[in-house]
Amino acid sequence: MTRLPRWADLVLVPLISLLLAGIISALVILAIGQSPTEALRTMVQGALGSAYGWGYTLYYATSFMFTGLAVTVAFHASLFNIGGEGQAQLGGLGVALICLALPWPHWTLALPAAMIGAALFGAAWAAIPAYLQAKRGSHVVITTIMFNYIAAALIIYMLVSVLRPAGQMDPATARFPEGTNLPTLHEIPGLSLIFTKQVPANVTLLIALVACWLVWLLLWRTRLGYEIRAFGKSEKAALYAGISPVRVTMIAMLISGALAGLMSINNVMGESERLLQNSTEGAGFIGIAVALMGRNHPFGVFLAAILFGFLFQGGAELGLWTSIPIELRTVVQGLVILFTGALDHMVRMFLGLFFAPRRTQVA
Repeated sequence: MTRLPRWADLVLVPLISLLLAGIISALVILAIGQSPTEALRTMVQGALGSAYGWGYTLYYATSFMFTGLAVTVAFHASLFNIGGEGQAQLGGLGVALICLALPWPHWTLALPAAMIGAALFGAAWAAIPAYLQAKRGSHVVITTIMFNYIAAALIIYMLVSVLRPAGQMDPATARFPEGTNLPTLHEIPGLSLIFTKQVPANVTLLIALVACWLVWLLLWRTRLGYEIRAFGKSEKAALYAGISPVRVTMIAMLISGALAGLMSINNVMGESERLLQNSTEGAGFIGIAVALMGRNHPFGVFLAAILFGFLFQGGAELGLWTSIPIELRTVVQGLVILFTGALDHMVRMFLGLFFAPRRTQVA
């Protein structure tokens, strides 16, 4: 197969994959007797047509940035961490324990402590599958899947039997102290001129952007990042170069789990202000699609997270203002994953026909 130029690989392939997913989605909408044009208009207007819509889009995108980065770091070490959902849930438990432990006077003090708790709990939940992979040969895909279910059961137990306040019926913690409430974009000086209404997007968005930059710095500007990428490309070559597979596996998975755990700052501390049973809302699994769409590059993850934030908010608007079911957004997400992941090779083969070197005929 012809090797594509780098710009085509990074830009053209994802765009064509996205276009194909959009075409199939339009056909699905037509098949259920609805208008694709009306659906697109509603999604764009609801997700991008106002500062209020952008506030929800950026809120969802913030969570997807963290989980997408988590998949990205592990992927560069040739580790497919699909346990971001469970790691994020455990990160939420860490946030809840920190926020409920003290009467925090101000969010600037509570936020760093909650970030440490989220990262430690997420990393700890990823450490066990990492150890089993590095020392016992248990495949990380299988173990991380299993740990997602274990995490869900553990969270239910903690909410029902340990953290639920007396007399409360729903499985959730008490509300966090007022001093832990994170400022939304509406309350941040400067941004308040744009976001004139209360929106769920909060200061965690800025942390997610910094995380994108730090992951890029780690992977492409540090010795550890070189070791991670070298190990991911060829374990035998890495061994020959003196790189420890156990060390790289453990560190990469710990960083990956910490990033997934940090996602809970956005929804547990920033939006709901308490730990709920399904606080992650599937963001750990969507992070896999975000990483695939973003070509496992932090900047690509940022763009893909915005796209999936648009799909999430736009899909909610479809269910609210049209007769198109909200579940359609799941169909669109699945098609995007299908074309950017499973059918990625097909798009590359098609583009290879155009970028193949033309043979000159000799007279």
